[in-house]
Amino acid sequence: MEVKRRTVRTLVARLSSVSEQTRAEALSELRLMTKHDPDIRPLIAEADAIPYLAETLYSSAHTAQEDAAATLLNLSITSRSALMSTRGLLDALSHALSRHATTSSPSAVQSSAATLHSLLVEDSYRPIIGSKRDIVYALLDVIKNPNSATRSIKDALKALFGIALYQPNRKTVVELGGVGPLFGLIHRVSLAGIVEDATAVIAQVAGCEESEEAFRKISGIGVLVELVDGAAGESMRVRENAVAAILNLVRFGGETVGREVWEMGMRMVDGVADVAESGSVKGKGKAVELLKVLYSGGNGCFLGDDLSESELKPREMSA
Repeated sequence: MEVKRRTVRTLVARLSSVSEQTRAEALSELRLMTKHDPDIRPLIAEADAIPYLAETLYSSAHTAQEDAAATLLNLSITSRSALMSTRGLLDALSHALSRHATTSSPSAVQSSAATLHSLLVEDSYRPIIGSKRDIVYALLDVIKNPNSATRSIKDALKALFGIALYQPNRKTVVELGGVGPLFGLIHRVSLAGIVEDATAVIAQVAGCEESEEAFRKISGIGVLVELVDGAAGESMRVRENAVAAILNLVRFGGETVGREVWEMGMRMVDGVADVAESGSVKGKGKAVELLKVLYSGGNGCFLGDDLSESELKPREMSA
């Protein structure tokens, strides 16, 4: 271990070299080491490499950006505390993301978003990262840019999902205009696997009072109802996410949204019942809750535990 520690110290010292080639070689070596040797990651963090890596994200050289971002991602797996305690790290990640269409390489953007997602695994970091509106804005800008790489969009969505797990952050996503771009991804059928990730974020964002008006402006409830129906061959995960989103809208919205969901009930009750029967454990639970809402008249008042899952079968509903 001592040999590894000395090697790390030597490489980190080279990151401050006046020679660009020396810095580049050290970055490349650190990236490989953090990829193949998990035990060495804490040693690199302890050697104060993180400030140098963060600074390199401002570089105009794509190779340097990519090596630094990938190394930070690898370190985030085992050294999250060291990254979060490094002054300026979040600003550096935000910089790399916000330049996704100009000076940042797609690989650096992907690794930066993935680093955020890794950090957001920790509950205590979600309020901190979510309070950085520039980060949220940059992630949203990545997903709405038609020229963004599919991998960049997926990593940005995963980071947004982690941010939205902390309820107060959902308001920020709505305020920054995130609802429209998220729904926009549903219609971009050329992006494999994107709809599942986008609807997962939508389901979280729906869980705030501010979401009702934002969803209404883009006819979001109607889109979600269509997804629940599954007529276009949506995956079960997409349908479960749509159910969760509608349920959150009812929970956090007013009577108007509850009534709107109920009025659309005939269009989706079969789909919700199918999720309740064939979905995942969590998906089944949410579908049963939504069926209770539909049968209660859409006023958001759940019918209670006396209504069993077997009784929640599609049936004629009247106003």
